[in-house]
Amino acid sequence: MAYGDSLAAELRVDGKFPVVGSGGVSGSHDRGNFNAPGIVIGRKGSYGSIHWVSSGGFAIDTAYYIDDRLTSANLRWLYYALQAVDLRGVSQDVGVPGLSRESAYEVAVPLPPRIEEQRRIADFLDAETARIDSLVRARSAQIAVIGERLDVLRDSIFEGDDAEVDRIPLMYLTDPYRPIVYGIVQAGPDFPGGVPYVKTGDLKKLRPESLSRTSPEIHQQFRRAAVRPGDLVMAMRASIGAVAMVPPHLPEANLTQGTARIAAADGVSNEWLLHALQTRRVREQCNLRAVGSTFRTLNIWDLRRITLVGASMADQANSVRDFKVAETAHMNIRDAGERQIRVLAERRQSLITAAVTGQFDVTTASGRNVTD
Repeated sequence: MAYGDSLAAELRVDGKFPVVGSGGVSGSHDRGNFNAPGIVIGRKGSYGSIHWVSSGGFAIDTAYYIDDRLTSANLRWLYYALQAVDLRGVSQDVGVPGLSRESAYEVAVPLPPRIEEQRRIADFLDAETARIDSLVRARSAQIAVIGERLDVLRDSIFEGDDAEVDRIPLMYLTDPYRPIVYGIVQAGPDFPGGVPYVKTGDLKKLRPESLSRTSPEIHQQFRRAAVRPGDLVMAMRASIGAVAMVPPHLPEANLTQGTARIAAADGVSNEWLLHALQTRRVREQCNLRAVGSTFRTLNIWDLRRITLVGASMADQANSVRDFKVAETAHMNIRDAGERQIRVLAERRQSLITAAVTGQFDVTTASGRNVTD
């Protein structure tokens, strides 16, 4: 395992050689440092990751590489053999986890069979893993389509088909006594046992147990931006327009400066408001109103002027109910697809391990008993 070389982004010259680090390909360069084909192993970051590079390339200093100069084994067989062992379990670095070469060398790998058998194993696994990977891609595409269909359905329910329908600025749909405000707690060292606060990165899955915490004193100082269960939190930077509802088991929390609190007014369902703010038309309004080039930001005043389709309480309840029914059906299909992907990944790993450790003869096995 040879160390990769330092190659700053500004020193790269676009060329035919992929630049490969622990996370995979990240660009190209006009020269390489390992032959074709090659194996790249993550050293820092995604340490222990295994990448096959058929063209050869330039391994940077977050990774190791192996090519035909560094092993007498069939490289494709070795690529699979390395996937049959746990290189991530031998990290020696505490502060910044990583894979030391000395630790990697201590890991036991399957004893290489004759070179002809290595080729047969590699050919077999190429065919069988390609079949599994094709199934994973199909399931992943299905899951993506489900997400797109839900977006279309949400637009249909919460925006309607009439482009000329009356629209209401968001400011008139929010609590006048708890207006839309920026979060004002700056992210800092975690304060164990303190008050949780929400960052933009938390909005994808707002889980109280995973939130960072600030001191009670800082929370009290900036309490005017505190959120309660049922309030909405929107990203004002980075993923502008991303929005989530504060769950009932989060009694009180604060917000960072990259987020804003939105509290529904009397007569406005917070669930209806959540879905209405997730429509593509609202997201487009947010992006159009954001300012800045490098760090784009949505201002509070512009957020308040975002318009939504008005609806009575009865219509709001009906819309939320209809969407929940459809969402549940879609999510059941999605969850089934994700379970299938996990099973396929497990079977792919089992097949690799069984083949490279000689648990069956690849000249007679089809692998179908493992992957079907």
